[in-house]
Amino acid sequence: MRRRPRGFTLIELVVTLALLGVLAMLAAPMTEAAVQRSKEQALRESLREIRDALDRYRRSVDTGLIARTAGTSGFPATLEVLVTGVPNAQDPKGGRLYFLRRLPRDPFFPDAATPAQATWGLRSYASPPDDPHDGDDVFDVYSLSAGIGMNGIPYRDW
Repeated sequence: MRRRPRGFTLIELVVTLALLGVLAMLAAPMTEAAVQRSKEQALRESLREIRDALDRYRRSVDTGLIARTAGTSGFPATLEVLVTGVPNAQDPKGGRLYFLRRLPRDPFFPDAATPAQATWGLRSYASPPDDPHDGDDVFDVYSLSAGIGMNGIPYRDW
């Protein structure tokens, strides 16, 4: 009786490796799309969180919780103010009003060592919507990324 040798033939190994290569080629674009989709979701959430905090700050100024000086728009001077807080004008104990626990980062900003406040483009109340630039206050924020979203809209315009 002759025993059959155990193991795989060279052809079986080549076919298996070819199938694994095809599967890897199919999975790579789906993985890239999933990563981009998660970054886009994080960008949406970060923009919504900051814009909501800016609106709450303005509402607090309008209701008298924050003292407003003449000639100002009622929006914060910097994004850091939303985190560090401002004095409550109606609190006799001198409490502070906070609008964010932490400032979110722009997920598309390339340098992870950059502080979160420097990852956003700032639009002042006096700047036009089609040409945003910073000024005396922070009316809105936008992404500094030059990329285009999966929906075809540049991140800068979100």
